[in-house]
Amino acid sequence: MSTALTPVAAAEAAESDTYLPERRRNGIGLCLSGGGFRATLFHLGALRRLNELGVLHRVKTISSVSGGSLMALVLADAIRKLGGSLTGPFPDFDKQVAKPTDDLTSSNFRGRLLRRRLNPINFLRGREIVDHMATLLEKDTSKLTLPHLPTAPNFVFCATDMAFGVNWVFERQRMGDYQVGYHSPPPDDYPAGRAAAASACFPPLFNPLRTKFKERDFKSGKCRDADVRKRCLDGLRLTDGGNYDNMGLEPVWKNHEIVLVSDGGGPFEFTPDRGLKWRIFRYADIVQNQARALRRRWLIASFTITDPTTSRSVMDGTYWAVSSARSRYIPNDTQGYSKEIARDVIANIRTDLDTFSEGERAVLENHGYFLADVAIRRHVSPLTPAPVPELEPPHPDWLDERKVKEALKDSNKRKIRL
Repeated sequence: MSTALTPVAAAEAAESDTYLPERRRNGIGLCLSGGGFRATLFHLGALRRLNELGVLHRVKTISSVSGGSLMALVLADAIRKLGGSLTGPFPDFDKQVAKPTDDLTSSNFRGRLLRRRLNPINFLRGREIVDHMATLLEKDTSKLTLPHLPTAPNFVFCATDMAFGVNWVFERQRMGDYQVGYHSPPPDDYPAGRAAAASACFPPLFNPLRTKFKERDFKSGKCRDADVRKRCLDGLRLTDGGNYDNMGLEPVWKNHEIVLVSDGGGPFEFTPDRGLKWRIFRYADIVQNQARALRRRWLIASFTITDPTTSRSVMDGTYWAVSSARSRYIPNDTQGYSKEIARDVIANIRTDLDTFSEGERAVLENHGYFLADVAIRRHVSPLTPAPVPELEPPHPDWLDERKVKEALKDSNKRKIRL
């Protein structure tokens, strides 16, 4: 049986270069990847099924990136309204979680941001678009501050520290990274919406979020060079957490007993050369795609490779991706969407933060719902109750694949709407 770690020991394990052996791991970690509103809605479906299976309230840590952090913000707000900790399934998931998520993803969030940015007053004040994003999230989605995030599960909003090139975390008890150190506890008035905005400020639409803290605010950083530390902190910027780790694995994969990963990131686009401007972005895309692929391979290998000292897998858990179908887990399974629809249509829905249509919202939530179910039941079946609750997809009228294909035929196109 695994032994629970103290918060300090858990943090040290997560940030060290070693992985805790199976006997010292503890708890379930749930990772919500990036991928704009596409990921937000895909995760909504997964959370719905985890709630029905009685798994969601047993999760110890929810680590999120970008679009996953927008979902995490809605979820954290819903749990706070229940009293601050999730001790059982949501009594009304539709009202408490799905409705505010639909409100967020059906609004032209990006257009609202651009209009604010183009306002001459805001422009003269030097406010970045990510600052407007933080304000809107705080106003419309959650007024929570970091110290008032739920006590259970522990929410970790991940961003990327551009000065030190590492994963930056916002949590209830701390904010920072292992190089610069931690502000612990975080300021009582620091908005969770601002943490989610930092996690989701993907380039080139957003400039990175500026931090406005002093060097003395952060303790126990690994960087000991006082001059380098001061200069980096003075100019520290935070960008999309997906630049470092788009699956949000960093806070949980080294110290949790079970790791569940919901991946709303799309497949790498195959495309011919489009000229110099295209190549500049393509170079970075290739590097990031390779890094993401290596993390995914390591994760899957950890689920399948046996630790010779325990004769058990290095880590328990499962992974499901927006480009997958249920038949990948159970051959000939016909529930949910086919491999062709998942790969060629759903996975290619844009990652924007603008208005998602009824069809896009419904199909993505259905897809996450079906995949989380089969992944849990196939690879971590001890987590499921007996009998297993029947599948009740949230949008049964959107399971007709001909209807889906027609409704989503142009959903990969990006349009600027003000």
